[in-house]
Amino acid sequence: MKNNLLLKWRWRECWQGQLWPITLALSLIIACVFALSALVTRVDKIMVDQGRSALGADLVLVSNQQPISPDTLASAKKLGLTISQQTRIRTMAFSDNGMQLISLKAMETNYPLRGELQLDANPLTANAKTLTMLQHVQPNELWLAERLFNLLDVSIGDTVAIGDAELTVSGKIAEDPELSFNPFNQMPSAIIHLDDIAKTGAVVPGGRLSYRAYFSGPDSALNQLQQEISITASQRWLSEQSQGRSAEFINKAQQYLSLTLLLVLLMASATLVLTSQHYRNSQQSTVAMLKSLGASQAWLRRWLAGQLAMLFGLSIAIGISCGFLLEQLLRLPLTDLLPDPLPSIGFSPWLVSIGIALLVGLPSMGISLLHLLATPATSIIGQDTPTKKQYWAYSLLLLPLISLIVWFGNNKMMWLTLVGLAVILVLLGALGLLITKLLQQKRWGPAVTLALSRLNRSRVASMAQLGALTCSLMLLSVIWLLRSDLLNDWQQTLPANAPNVFAINIAPEQVDAYINQLDQWQLDHSQAYPVIRGRLTQRNDEVLQSVSPAVATKPETEADKEKDSALRRELNFTWLPQLPSHNEVLEGEWSTERGVSVEQDIAERLNIKLGDTLHFSVNSQSFSAKVNSIRKVEWRNMKPNFYFIFSPDVMADLPTTWLVSFRIDDQQTGLLNQLARDYATVSLLDLRSMATRIQSLLQQVAWSLTVLAALAVLSGLLLVLTLLRLSVSQRQQEIKLYRTLGASKKRISATLWAEYGLMALIAGFTAALGAQGIIAAVVKWGFELPVQPHFYLFITLPVLALALIYVITLSMFKQLLAPLRA
Repeated sequence: MKNNLLLKWRWRECWQGQLWPITLALSLIIACVFALSALVTRVDKIMVDQGRSALGADLVLVSNQQPISPDTLASAKKLGLTISQQTRIRTMAFSDNGMQLISLKAMETNYPLRGELQLDANPLTANAKTLTMLQHVQPNELWLAERLFNLLDVSIGDTVAIGDAELTVSGKIAEDPELSFNPFNQMPSAIIHLDDIAKTGAVVPGGRLSYRAYFSGPDSALNQLQQEISITASQRWLSEQSQGRSAEFINKAQQYLSLTLLLVLLMASATLVLTSQHYRNSQQSTVAMLKSLGASQAWLRRWLAGQLAMLFGLSIAIGISCGFLLEQLLRLPLTDLLPDPLPSIGFSPWLVSIGIALLVGLPSMGISLLHLLATPATSIIGQDTPTKKQYWAYSLLLLPLISLIVWFGNNKMMWLTLVGLAVILVLLGALGLLITKLLQQKRWGPAVTLALSRLNRSRVASMAQLGALTCSLMLLSVIWLLRSDLLNDWQQTLPANAPNVFAINIAPEQVDAYINQLDQWQLDHSQAYPVIRGRLTQRNDEVLQSVSPAVATKPETEADKEKDSALRRELNFTWLPQLPSHNEVLEGEWSTERGVSVEQDIAERLNIKLGDTLHFSVNSQSFSAKVNSIRKVEWRNMKPNFYFIFSPDVMADLPTTWLVSFRIDDQQTGLLNQLARDYATVSLLDLRSMATRIQSLLQQVAWSLTVLAALAVLSGLLLVLTLLRLSVSQRQQEIKLYRTLGASKKRISATLWAEYGLMALIAGFTAALGAQGIIAAVVKWGFELPVQPHFYLFITLPVLALALIYVITLSMFKQLLAPLRA
């Protein structure tokens, strides 16, 4: 019977008493952590799998000019790795009706080790159901990219000459897993078997050859292979983490997820702390009464422990259930991008969500409950008996503190956020109190005067209340504004009208006619850029690399390994009379005399300064130029961009080809084919499918961030509700005193509205000030985005705070003033 009564009591406390905000806050923590952990787990697995599928293997070793060492392959076999080899060469393909520069890939039958190589044996068949899709290349076969059928004017069964070999066309390359997002590295591909490469006679000393070894196996074996093998200056490893810039916005999205989760946890934790303290104050009389009736300390501990267990159990059940639904909601806009079936989430989200709830909840509630147990029995009769301080209870704070150190480690952005929030909370609380002090020096009406008097009379409580309310509004602003800044940055870097076709290898005598053709068709296009490939060899008197590092045969030293990747390969150079409009000059000034403008990142990595003299090599010809400016380049906008841009007098006499980018719509594919026929030697790189996919991905990730931001706003509103609810409930005794002293209901109501109205205005103004600082710091140093002012916050946040105050306190004021009715 006693157990049933205790159970009902605990249940009533959780739903109808003082504990339902704690239950709601804990449930929110568990739901958010579970949903985000599950989503991040799935996305991480998918990104790794897709990244490796795009490589064709788990790990790739690329070697320019030199074949892969047999010792390297033997080491890989010894580690149990699966191996596939490939040779690549840029060469010409000839048919009876045309010729075309191609990228020839000679591969083994087992390629790819990851992903799919789809070879269509019937590329001209209209009925897709009759297509024969092969997955591997066999000897004596020649497979061509779709555009090569038009460029070479060939069909299945026709003969194409590549070097000394005459090969019969077997079909079309429907899908190649290796997709480069660098337009300078793409050209139409042809595939043959590795055994047939010798027939072409294209493998000659000095030829532009690239050898690749593909490895697949456990991560431990792959890591061990990279540690055992000393690669040369002409070699490099490729993995899913080193390919392209397209994953940059995904990384920023994950940063936003982590930051938002942190802020949600902070706001929910603050709700727990405040509600637990209020529960402690409200239950002190109950504990004192139970002690006076003979309840032992052990029985009280069991009672509160049972209450705590029920609360956690109920929160876990609600939180996990809501977490499942929330994860599906966050995943909904990514449906088209996620594979079917989805990778499993395992037990990690369960353990992480419940673990974090315990780490946050135990200190938040445990400290208050331990102080509650120390309530003396004599307090029931009104004696001012001091409660024995339970200082050891604060050791529970070590649980979340140690966890933060382990979890965040050296994450600069997270520690910056935590420390910044702690400092700003104190500063904003003090600023709010200073504003109330200054306002009190002016003459106001009775209601405002009483409100200011109360705020200044209890300074510590008012400072804490203003600081907490300000911080809540500020965090809401930070979450929403950071989302907006991220989306704005993505939209600017990849606008809807971004170029999606690159024309390269345009001969100098073709440039004007090519541009005129684009203008006649009214296609948006970039200016024409001269392009030549070369190497950076020297900065002032410091040699950065030899002129021909590709022929190095000695093992790579530790100093070589530390070289920037830009020093390991040829770069694309251009010369222009004026810098491109989409490049921002950060330092210096562009000049047209023996000058070079350097991209910001490579300048920082190679310690290049204004006034430095840089030496370059192009086709064994050396030249130098002085650095006259440092530029900021946005690599994600799919516009032609370069590390080094020279003044015309430096490179104008060197033989170059030209590049132009333009945009076409899906219905203009015929124009692209016409260009390919009219300018057979020009390589057209069609990036429409890639651009469309990135645009779609941006929109869908943006939708997920919006859902998450809305969830964070919900947790912030819960904190604001708790703050106001506890604040108003503490006013009951004061209102009774005002009534005893003869204050009318109208005067008390005006005083309450004045007090909370002033609090809302002050909190809104200071929150806008704090949000500006937090956003500036996080955006600049955490996300490396340009800082933008948000002055409208100084109007929006005070108005929002007033609206929240009005909605939340309206019913509370009615309850407080109800006893005053006649």
